[in-house]
Amino acid sequence: MMNYLMSMLIVITPFFMGGCGGETTATTLPVVAIGQGDECHLCGMIIVNFSGPKGETYTKTSPTVKKFCSTLDLFSFLLDPEYQYQIKEIYVHDMGKTPWQSPKDSDFIDGRKAWYVVGSSQFGSMGKTLASFTVREDAETFMRKFGGQVYVFEEINMAMLKP
Repeated sequence: MMNYLMSMLIVITPFFMGGCGGETTATTLPVVAIGQGDECHLCGMIIVNFSGPKGETYTKTSPTVKKFCSTLDLFSFLLDPEYQYQIKEIYVHDMGKTPWQSPKDSDFIDGRKAWYVVGSSQFGSMGKTLASFTVREDAETFMRKFGGQVYVFEEINMAMLKP
C-alpha cells in the first residue's frame, strides 16, 4: 500500500507544481534547421552566407523561432532589457563539433549550458563573435589558438559585445 501511495505521489506532484511558476521540459521547443533564405532576426542578413556559430531562440510569448546569423546578434537580442525576461529556449552551435566555415544544424546545443570564448580573433557575420562550446576544454583549446577569454552563459553582458 505504501509503495502504491508513493508511486501516485510521484505521478501527480508535477501536475500540482505546474502552477508554481516552474518550467517543464515537456514544453521544450525544438531546434529548427536554418534554411537557404532564412534571415537574421536582428539584422536581416541571410544567415547561411556567413561563417561562425549561429543562434536560435524562442520567447515565452511566441511559438515562432527567432534565428540569428551570429552569437553576437543572438546575445544582443537576449540581453536587450525588452526581451531578457521573455526568453524560453536558446540554442547555439557547438564549435567543438562543427566546422567554423559552415556550422551544421545537427550541432546545436542548449545555449544556457554552453561555454563561450569572447574576444577571439575569429569572425562571424558581424565581425568578432562569441564561440560556443559544450565542453570547457574545447573552449580553452580554442582560446589558446585564437585568443579571448572563456565565460559561462550567465557571465555574458552587453559590454562584452562591443568591438
